[in-house]
Amino acid sequence: MSNLASFTGMIGRKSGMMTLYDGSGRARGVTVIELSGNRVTQIRDLDRDGYEAVQIGAPGRKKNLSKPERGHLRAADLEREALGELQEFRVTETNEFELGQVIKADQFAPGTYVNVTGTSKGRGFAGVVRRWNFRGGPKTHGQSDRHRAPGSIGAGTTPGRVWKGQKMGGHMGARQRTGLNQLVVYVDSARDLLFVEGAVAGPRNGFVTVTPGQKPPLADYEPPSLGLSEIPQNDVEELMSDTLAQEKDDDAPVDVMDDETPDETEDAPPESEIKNEADV
Repeated sequence: MSNLASFTGMIGRKSGMMTLYDGSGRARGVTVIELSGNRVTQIRDLDRDGYEAVQIGAPGRKKNLSKPERGHLRAADLEREALGELQEFRVTETNEFELGQVIKADQFAPGTYVNVTGTSKGRGFAGVVRRWNFRGGPKTHGQSDRHRAPGSIGAGTTPGRVWKGQKMGGHMGARQRTGLNQLVVYVDSARDLLFVEGAVAGPRNGFVTVTPGQKPPLADYEPPSLGLSEIPQNDVEELMSDTLAQEKDDDAPVDVMDDETPDETEDAPPESEIKNEADV
């Protein structure tokens, strides 16, 4: 855990989901977030800007940056870095930060809670059945085209109009969503990976923002004892190849040995007897 007491957030990529067992043996479905490459690109000062904040840059597509944002990187001498995502985070003390500083995933500790913000998957235009889980109309009694229709949307003469916020078909997804107070199950500081419990909005490789949650740390929490970072990568690959080879051997058909093959001619009668029987 770093000593940056005023730290407030990081930018990461959603890598996928998996299951981890914590120290007490409880299975937890987690989302893996990669937080590598976070750098301090700008520091907001109270005297100059009226508030204190730190701008963090993360690896991304540089063409998405505007010219002023590229000027931020140039001023921080980070123009040659592959930073394509910039975001500000409020802090209480800017003296602990410096331009170009690398922010690591060990800012978070297992057992604490974080808020994860991402953009949900875009679903295009969706009807009320998919978008709002409407039941739809009856399937019989002459209903040929009303199976997935919304039905009546008005309330008669009074009020004589459609209420604001009426649930109807429309654009679904592609909205910013925040998961509040998600448990940090495990932190792999060697690879800057954060394992948070529960689902996170967005597709794989989508950008997310991780900030501290409001709940106090979970009491008596025991993180998983993985030890994956202690195993060299070559040993892991060799172990996987041996496992696949063993599985192939187990699934291969068993060949019958020659000495176990029954001799078909052993119990056959002599050729002379066959000829004599044929003559009779």
